[in-house]
Amino acid sequence: MDRPATGEIENLEPRTSLLREHWTVFRRDKPALASLFFLVFLLAVAILGKALTEWIVVFDPRTVRLAEKFKPPLSEVSADVNHSADAPPFGVYLLGTDELGRDVFARMLEGTFVSLTVGFVAVGISVAVGILLGGLAGFYGRTRLLFLTVDTLIMRFVDIMLCFPTFFLILTVVALLPPNIYNIMIVIGLTSWMGTARFVRAEFLTLREQDFVAAARSQAIPEWRIIFLHMAPNAIAPVLVSATIGVATAILTESSLSFLGFGVQPPDATWGNILADGKNFIFDAPWLTFIPGFTILFVVLAFNLCGEGLRETFNPKLRRRR
Repeated sequence: MDRPATGEIENLEPRTSLLREHWTVFRRDKPALASLFFLVFLLAVAILGKALTEWIVVFDPRTVRLAEKFKPPLSEVSADVNHSADAPPFGVYLLGTDELGRDVFARMLEGTFVSLTVGFVAVGISVAVGILLGGLAGFYGRTRLLFLTVDTLIMRFVDIMLCFPTFFLILTVVALLPPNIYNIMIVIGLTSWMGTARFVRAEFLTLREQDFVAAARSQAIPEWRIIFLHMAPNAIAPVLVSATIGVATAILTESSLSFLGFGVQPPDATWGNILADGKNFIFDAPWLTFIPGFTILFVVLAFNLCGEGLRETFNPKLRRRR
C-alpha cells in the first residue's frame, strides 16, 4: 500500500475530541445555544434567589403589607412603609405586589429555586430508575424467570405504566399524601421513567454485542461493572436528551399541581401557586398572572429547544447543515 506524501500528511486536519466535536455541532444551532445560556443564567438566579430570600433575607417573600396590595410593577413604596423594616430594597416593587401586599419579585425568586429543584430532582429519580430497569432489560433480556424472560417482564411492566394517564395518576397519589415538595419530587420521578427505560434498553441491545463488552466478559469483570461502567456511559446520549426535555415536563407538572392546590403549599412559593393566586385578579392585577405564566412558558421552551439541539448533536442523522 502506498504511503501518503509528506505534504498530504501536513495538510491533514488535527483530530478533535468527541466532546469538542459535539460542542461545535451544538453551537451551530443558535436557538439551542441561546436556550443553554438562558438556562445557565436561570440556574444562577435560582441559587442567588435561595440565598437572598432564605439564607440572607434581602427580599422577603413572606412579608404581608395590606396597605400595599395590588401595586403594579416598578411602583414606589408608600411613605408609611418606606421607613419601616418591611420596605423592599431600593424602595421599589420591581414586579409589583399581590393581594396581600407581598413582593412578587421576592416570591418569584423563591419560586425559581423551588420549581427548578423539583424539576431536576424528579428527573434524577426518573433517570436512575429508567437506567436501572432499562439496563437490566437490555443486558439480561434473554434470561428466563419461570416462563417469562427478564426483558418481557420489565417491558410489559413499562407498557402497563404507560397505560395510565400520568397526570391523573400523579394527582391521585398526591391527593393521598401530604402535599410537600419532597412527595411531589418523588411522585413525579417514579411516574415518568418509562421513556428512559425504553431508550436505555434499545441502546443496551445494541451494545451487548459489541467487541468491548465481549472483551470485558472474557476478563471475568463482574456484570454490574460491565453494565454501569462500560455500557451505561455509552448509552447516555439519548438519556441526556430525554432528561433535558423531562425537566421541562416535571416543571409543568409541578406548576399544574400547585395551580390546582395539590402541589407545594403556601407560604412556600412556586410558579404554580403564584399563578393560582393571581387567577382571581386577572383584570384587577394582570401582572400576577402574566409574570409567572410567561416565566413558565419561556423556561419550558428553553428546555425543549436545548433538548432538541442535544438530540441533533448526538445523532448524526438528524444534524442540519447551517
